[in-house]
Amino acid sequence: MSNSKIFTAGLVGAIVAFLLGFIVYGNLLAEFFVENSGSASGVMRGDDEMQWIPMILGHVTWGMLFAIVFGKWANISTFATGAKSGALLGFLIGASFDLIQLGSTHIASLTGIVVDIVVMTIVSAIVGGVVGWFFGRKKEA
Repeated sequence: MSNSKIFTAGLVGAIVAFLLGFIVYGNLLAEFFVENSGSASGVMRGDDEMQWIPMILGHVTWGMLFAIVFGKWANISTFATGAKSGALLGFLIGASFDLIQLGSTHIASLTGIVVDIVVMTIVSAIVGGVVGWFFGRKKEA
């Protein structure tokens, strides 16, 4: 698969991840995560304090991870296969990060960690599905 197609798929995945993150983490579950934070205080940035460059780069990295794995190594080219693989990657990445965070910080409660792993799995399934779909779509003549 060409590098340009992988790069484009990564950007598509990044956009989907960013939008879903804004909807789910930034709106639907924002209050839940505030209520289920650990004893650490002042760790969440307000909207006026958000640092957009790291946020954007983090989502681009997420999209690129899926695009490289799916396009270079796994040859994933359907929404369904991308969603399954995305869910697995999201679960493993989310669980590893969140469980280490739970064990080493006071940032989140166990409830918050469990919900974050579930949300990460679902969002990653959608991102993976879109990246898989992108690789499998046909060029129109």
